[in-house]
Amino acid sequence: MQVTEPDKEPEEDITLTADALKAMGHPLRWRILCVLGNNEMSVGEIVEKIGTSQSNVSQHLDQLRNKNIVKSRRDANRIYYRVRNDQLLELIGTMRSVLCHTNLDDMPPPD
Repeated sequence: MQVTEPDKEPEEDITLTADALKAMGHPLRWRILCVLGNNEMSVGEIVEKIGTSQSNVSQHLDQLRNKNIVKSRRDANRIYYRVRNDQLLELIGTMRSVLCHTNLDDMPPPD
């Protein structure tokens, strides 16, 4: 096991983190994460809420799963997805509150 200085992250951790954030940064994948929230949903349920094709949603879910952002389980012929853990749910919630459109405006909110 390699010991590192407290304020320095191993290069591999930095790369994995950047790759995960990049995966979440795609507009459709971000919508999928927002739709999932803390629920477990099938691909079909996600498709109904987002309104794009099942193959498109499946491809993006595969990307999120490969980056360890969501996990899946199979039940008969359906696959269910959920955000991997509470820390990711908290991160997604924080990113939504900080980066949503209203918080990016330079104008003060209306009275």
